[in-house]
Amino acid sequence: MSLINTEIKPFKAKAFHNGKFVDVSDATIKGKWAVFFFYPADFTFVCPTELGDLADQYGEFQKLGVEIYGVSTDTHFTHKAWHDTSDTIRKVKYPLVGDPTHQLARNFEVLIESDGIADRGTFVVDPQGKIQIVEITAGGIGRDASELLRKVKAAKYVAAHPGEVCPAKWKEGEKTLAPSLDLVGKI
Repeated sequence: MSLINTEIKPFKAKAFHNGKFVDVSDATIKGKWAVFFFYPADFTFVCPTELGDLADQYGEFQKLGVEIYGVSTDTHFTHKAWHDTSDTIRKVKYPLVGDPTHQLARNFEVLIESDGIADRGTFVVDPQGKIQIVEITAGGIGRDASELLRKVKAAKYVAAHPGEVCPAKWKEGEKTLAPSLDLVGKI
């Protein structure tokens, strides 16, 4: 069963954010757009490249009113240690959520049970708490923050413009489609 258009399940977790440990829960994100960006583990190889790429684009997400939550099955203490020792992770200004109980990874169905780590999963959640975008890649395949930003813009556009859809490669300001009988077979 797909998680698209399902409401996120209740959760509570600790995160490292802006030099502090903070609480994050399903209530924290209600009423806002959010991205849950699962990655396998701190102190690894592909993960810091992805988190650094997101850090470089974080301001653009914030301009859209979107919060990013980096999530791994490490603890919030491990996130702080990684932040303090890695130049790449030091750039991260969004919350790094610890999920040592695997509650979030199970809720979003990305837990690799045999290894106790999460798949590379990206989930865009709308202000009603419903999942609008799901992307899961194999461990060796890094994601692209600019493509995620494009998809978030499309999701926000569609939510704000009922009856319109965004075609392939749509970028902000480009023409959208209004599905109708007249378009059938003409695209």
